[in-house]
Amino acid sequence: MKLSELLELQFTLPSIPKVVALLLNELDRKDVDLRKITQLISTDPALTTRLLQLANSSFFQLSGKINSVSEALALLNLSHVRTMAQAAATGASLKAVPGIHLQRFWDYSLDVAKVSRSLAGLVRQNQQAAFTCGLIHAVGELAMHLGMPEEIALLDQAVAPLDMRRARAERREFGFCFASVGAGLARMWQFPQPMVDALEHQYAPFENNVYEPLAGVIHLATWRARGNEAKMSERELAVTFPGLVGEPLGLDIDMVLQQDPFDWSVNW
Repeated sequence: MKLSELLELQFTLPSIPKVVALLLNELDRKDVDLRKITQLISTDPALTTRLLQLANSSFFQLSGKINSVSEALALLNLSHVRTMAQAAATGASLKAVPGIHLQRFWDYSLDVAKVSRSLAGLVRQNQQAAFTCGLIHAVGELAMHLGMPEEIALLDQAVAPLDMRRARAERREFGFCFASVGAGLARMWQFPQPMVDALEHQYAPFENNVYEPLAGVIHLATWRARGNEAKMSERELAVTFPGLVGEPLGLDIDMVLQQDPFDWSVNW
């Protein structure tokens, strides 16, 4: 399947059932806690993409300007959020994605988001945009599993979805990878161009005509999270560290490994 054909398919990205339930419960309260609403949506890649897609739509005349959940909620009415949450709840039966352990995928995505936000702070980049990009950086992987399950199933047998070698294997097999798919979706959803560039070039930052530091930040956070998923030793981490990406940002392996995502709380 070609990338353009995959992007034309209609599919529903799965949301975390517990998050959807808590979100609907909070929205039904007499005094809604907007901070809690922000925190809940910011843990769910699918809800985040839906919210940003709505906020960046031409209806609000802010296409390409909304970077985060907090910015989107400042623009949207809570009725929009409730409709979105109800739609996610209705689609709960469709939550299965062949070849993907969803809870693991969600935990991993939040891990990348938190490390991305932390690293962005070190290199003076937009931390909210970094968090969002980190959270949704692998939605293209879900799209590929949903849109081309048979082809992906064969690749899964050789290289697991969260393996560090995954993007390279997908590019070799299909001519594109989850980064290309995620960027294509973000472009269709009219996300801010820096976010589109970060998603598209996360596989190989600084090896193209677009200089987008967020791409490097996402790349390093992904390396950190996938190393954690694989339970790599210190030696294995040292051997695989993408120094060519870290160097232009002034980040070495110790600086990246010191960003512990489990000590963070979601603040937007």
